[in-house]
Amino acid sequence: MCNLYSHTSNRDAIAALVRELGLFSDNLGNFAPQTGIFPDYLAPVVRNTPAGRELTKLRWGLPSSGKALYDSAAKRADKLRAKGKEVDFDALLAAEPDNGTTNVRNIRSDTGRWNAHWNRWMGVDNRCVVPFTSFSEFDNTVDDAGRKKGDTWFAFDQSRPLALFAGIWVQGWSGVRKMKTGREENLDLFGFLTCTPNNIVGSIHMKAMPVILTTPDEIDIWLTASKEEAILLQRPLPNDVLEIVSVGKKEDPPSSTIGEPEKLLL
Repeated sequence: MCNLYSHTSNRDAIAALVRELGLFSDNLGNFAPQTGIFPDYLAPVVRNTPAGRELTKLRWGLPSSGKALYDSAAKRADKLRAKGKEVDFDALLAAEPDNGTTNVRNIRSDTGRWNAHWNRWMGVDNRCVVPFTSFSEFDNTVDDAGRKKGDTWFAFDQSRPLALFAGIWVQGWSGVRKMKTGREENLDLFGFLTCTPNNIVGSIHMKAMPVILTTPDEIDIWLTASKEEAILLQRPLPNDVLEIVSVGKKEDPPSSTIGEPEKLLL
């Protein structure tokens, strides 16, 4: 599961990838590089809107399914019972905060049936692309000193060219995001698709990798095609595409490289 990525590009580079494929506007202007984007952070996306494609910043983490919230509340209830406390599970479930779902994998079952939770947002209106320059998967293996190797960062090469995840966005979600605040928020949210990993990512994380769009045609299909055609893009990159560019840090790339001339994947 990808729960950490970076974006150190700029609006002009994003526009160069997306503008030719439709109307493009933005409400951001220039924005600072983000060398470590974690769940619930604001991050740039290019989303479909009734007025055309818009570059904006949204919060990372889509609305969770009812099952995910139920399972989370059940774990919380078990911990309370283990401490000898009585639990009103219905009240606990009603108050369960939704921290958000960052990665979307099971959109359709093996039999072809659409997942009811995600299907409502699979139309063109809710599709977006998410700019990134590298992403991380956590390596639980240990080094010679017995320490976990930690975050392993992947990019197309050491220059970390700008590329795009296939994303979904949701407008006007309302709810409690964090238990410690208990504060209800009204947010526009995003997440991105994952798929089985290629051999490079799979060597660290065998479960999944983000869905990455690598050509103008793929971007156009994701942002304009029917859901039956668009979902065909939920596939891994070919083997040996991507490389490990950094290990053991919560940010990427090293700050000394930020500001070098922009490079685009496409």
